[in-house]
Amino acid sequence: MNNIEITDEVLIQELKKRFSEKKKAIEELQSLTEELKEVNKKLHGSEQLKSNFIANINNEIINPFASVLGLSRIILEIKENDWNKVKYMAKLIFIEAHNLDFQFKNIFAAAEIEAGHVYPQISNVDVIQVVQGVIDDFENDLKSKKLKVKFTHKELNENGIFYFKTDTEKLRLIMSNLLSNAINFSKGADVEIDIKSVNNSLVISVRDYGIGISDKNKKVIFDRFTRLDTGINSLNRGHGLGLSIVKAFLVLFGGEIEIESARYKGSLFTITIPEPDDLEDINEYSSEGNEIFFGNDDVFF
Repeated sequence: MNNIEITDEVLIQELKKRFSEKKKAIEELQSLTEELKEVNKKLHGSEQLKSNFIANINNEIINPFASVLGLSRIILEIKENDWNKVKYMAKLIFIEAHNLDFQFKNIFAAAEIEAGHVYPQISNVDVIQVVQGVIDDFENDLKSKKLKVKFTHKELNENGIFYFKTDTEKLRLIMSNLLSNAINFSKGADVEIDIKSVNNSLVISVRDYGIGISDKNKKVIFDRFTRLDTGINSLNRGHGLGLSIVKAFLVLFGGEIEIESARYKGSLFTITIPEPDDLEDINEYSSEGNEIFFGNDDVFF
């Protein structure tokens, strides 16, 4: 039997090889451990999101439904000719119904975005009418906080109409979320909205003079269901969906959003939406709702 002589050099090389393999195995194990930690963190976050969602469902949907049912029952029991009480109850029902409608639109929009079923439906949109319609929708919210909206704009033609090729309903929901956000966090000063056209793009700014947003929270306010660390449940009304929907729609339009804000000095949200340059033959016109109609020379030019 031949004796194999193991020199010091061979032994050192073998030890280096085994140390290298051991080191690689440890690194792989550490990497796997970090991945498992990240998965666990996401699972924990998912549970937290579910808890937040359920809590918000109760506050923003179930409770308003209960209010509508209760108010309706009171109206049925009101004696004849007590119309002032009827009108007051009807107003409260309208407020609750409007809030529910807003919440449901956000939920359905978020579901469509998540499923990848969101597509722009482009028409010639009367932007001024859309924005004014949103302001009117939030009239009761504004009154409850003793706020007014300063709405400035520059018309594109002598008829005071600002037409822009975009999706009416998506623009409306974008504006609803931005205005709702401004109202929720304003502290006594009016909300300012300005629209203009810059280089074939629609530019809309919404300014409030409320609590502002910290630099840390600027990084997360567009995340769905995110809860901020300022003691405020969410920068978005309801389920924390609002600004995530704004962001998603702007991505769909090829647009962008910028935020200027400082704590306790208010916030300025500016969105920019480029007008599609390959849709010159769009003949449909829409104002503030779902309606789409065809124009004629007498009405539009």
